[in-house]
Amino acid sequence: MLFVSHAPPVTASSGASSLRGLTSAATKLTLLAVGALGVSCVVTQLLLMREMLCVFAGNELVLGIVLGNWLLLMGVGAWLARWASPRLSHLGLFVGGQIAVAVLPVLQLVVVRVLPLGVFTRGATVGVQTTVLSSLLVLLPYCLTAGYLLALACSLLADEREASKGAGRTYVADSVGSILGGAVFSLLLVWVVNSFALLAGLGFLNLMLAALLAWHSQRRRMLALALLALPGLAAFAFLVKPDHRLTELQHSSEELLFRGNSPYGQLVVTRANGQINFLQNGLPVLSTHNTEQVEEAAHCAMAQRPDARRVLLVGGGIAGTAKELLKYRADVTCVELDPLFLEVGRRFLPDNLNDPRIRVVNTDGRRFVQTTKEQFDMIILDLADPVTAQLNRFHTAEFFSEARQVLATNGVLALAVGRYENFVSPELARVLATAHRTLRSAFANVVMVPGGRVFFLASDGPLGLDIAERLEQAEINTRFVNRNYLNAMLTPDRLADLERAVAQPAAVNRDFNPALYFHCLRHWASQFDSRGGIAWLVLGLALLAYVARLRGAAAAVFAGGFAASSLEVVLLLGFQALCGSLYYQLGIIITVFMAGLAVGAA
Repeated sequence: MLFVSHAPPVTASSGASSLRGLTSAATKLTLLAVGALGVSCVVTQLLLMREMLCVFAGNELVLGIVLGNWLLLMGVGAWLARWASPRLSHLGLFVGGQIAVAVLPVLQLVVVRVLPLGVFTRGATVGVQTTVLSSLLVLLPYCLTAGYLLALACSLLADEREASKGAGRTYVADSVGSILGGAVFSLLLVWVVNSFALLAGLGFLNLMLAALLAWHSQRRRMLALALLALPGLAAFAFLVKPDHRLTELQHSSEELLFRGNSPYGQLVVTRANGQINFLQNGLPVLSTHNTEQVEEAAHCAMAQRPDARRVLLVGGGIAGTAKELLKYRADVTCVELDPLFLEVGRRFLPDNLNDPRIRVVNTDGRRFVQTTKEQFDMIILDLADPVTAQLNRFHTAEFFSEARQVLATNGVLALAVGRYENFVSPELARVLATAHRTLRSAFANVVMVPGGRVFFLASDGPLGLDIAERLEQAEINTRFVNRNYLNAMLTPDRLADLERAVAQPAAVNRDFNPALYFHCLRHWASQFDSRGGIAWLVLGLALLAYVARLRGAAAAVFAGGFAASSLEVVLLLGFQALCGSLYYQLGIIITVFMAGLAVGAA
C-alpha cells in the first residue's frame, strides 16, 4: 500500500532520474516494479500480521499496533526520500531498493519466528509496550525501504510538463498491485502452509523486475546482485526449509505432530509426556489431560437440567466436552468454526466426536443460532474469554437475545468469563459486572459459579448452586467436579466476592458498544508493567507538534489519511462484530479499500 508523506516528491534530476531520461520500455518496467511492490506490501503485511498474532497476544490490539507501525514507517521512508542526493541516479537507487524488498520479508519472518526462542521467555504472554517496540524493529527495514522506493518512483515517473503526474502514476500502479495481492492472498494464499515459500515467490517477482531494469539501464553490478539473489533466495526457502526447522525449534522440548494454516489462523499440535496440546495463533486452546476444565464446562451447566435432551455446544467438542455431555441422556449438536481444527482434532483425538449422539456442524456458532429452527434445552459456550472482537460476539446482549429465542421453556445458557483464584482485582470485577449485567438484560435469573473459571448460568427458569446434590441424584460419575471439589469452590467468602464485584454499576455489552471486550483487554493489559508513560507522552507531544506545523494541502492530506484509516479500522471491527472471522476476509476488505483509492487516483 502507498502511504506518501506530505513532503513534495523528490526533485527529479537530469538524465536517468525522471521520465525525460527514461525510455518507454524503462517507464513500463518501472510501473511494473511499483505494481510488484504493491503486491509485496499487501501480502507481506497480511502474512506478518498472521505470524505476529502467533507471537504476541493474538487479539485485534496486535493488528492495530502492527498496522500503526507499518503506516508510520512507510511515511518516514517516503519523507527520507526528499534528501536523496541529486548526484546519485534515482533509477539506480530504485533498482537497489527493489532487490532489498525482495529479500527483506524472508529475513523479517525469520526474526518473528526467532523472537519466542531467544528474546521472550518461553510460554510468557507479551505485553503492549514490548509488542509495540518489537513490531517496530521487525518492520523497520522493509517499511523504510518500501516508502523510500515509492517516493523515488514519483520522481522517476514525473512528466516533463506536469510533475504531479508522477505521484498519480505511482499511486495507481501501487494500488493495482495491492488489489491483486490482496485478492490472491484472500482467495488462495491464505491456505498456504509454507510462509517462507510464499515470500520467496514474491521475492522472485521483484528480483526479476529489478534484473530487467538493471539490464535495460546497463547497471551491471545491480544486475549481478539481482541474479545472485535469485538462487540464494530459492536455496534458503526450499532447501534449508526454514519453516519446518524454526517450528521444530520453537517446540524443541515436545514432539511436533502437526502444523498448518487455515483462513482462521495457524494451528500447531504437539505431544509432551503423553499429553497432546493444540495451539491456535500461538495460544494454547486444548490439552488432553485438562479434565477439570472439561468437567466444569459440562456439569456446572447440566446439573441445572440433568434431564435435558437437546444440547447445543459451541466450541469444546475436540477438547472432550461433547463426550462428557453424553453422561446424560442428551443428544449434542457441536458447532466448530475452523474446518482444519475439526480435521486435525478427529485425526489425533477421534474418540471425542465419534459417538452417533454427537452431531458436528462446521460453521460460525452465532450464525448457527441465528438461522437454526431447532429448540434446545441447554446452550453451552465452551469458549475463551472475549479478548478478541470475534469472541465478544458471543457475549453481547444481541447474542443472548438470539440464544433465548432458540432455548426451550426454562432452558439454560452457560458460559465462562475470567479466572478467579482467591482475589477479585478491580479489572476482573469490571469484567464480571459487565458480563452479569448483559446476561440480566436478556434472562430473568443469573447464577455465578466460582470454579477454575467463573461460570455464568442464565435462564428464565429456576437455577441453583446445589450442584453436588443434583449430580449425585442423577448418578453422574466425575473425577474432579464432585462434592469435595464443589464444597471448596462454593464457599461463602468466594460467592460473596463475586456478588460484590457484580454489584457495581456496569454497561451492557453490545455488538457496537463492546464494553466487555474493552474491559477484558484492560484486564489483560493490567498483567504487565505499565511504566513508560513518559515515552508515550513525548511521542504524543511530538505528533501534536508535527500536526500543528501542517498547512494548506498538507493539512488536508493529513486529515484525509486520518479519516480514511480510522474509518477502515471501524469498518473492520464492525464487520467482525456482525460476521466474525475477520482474518479470513481481511484481505478482501483491504482489497476493496485499495480499489476505491486506485479509482480515485486514476
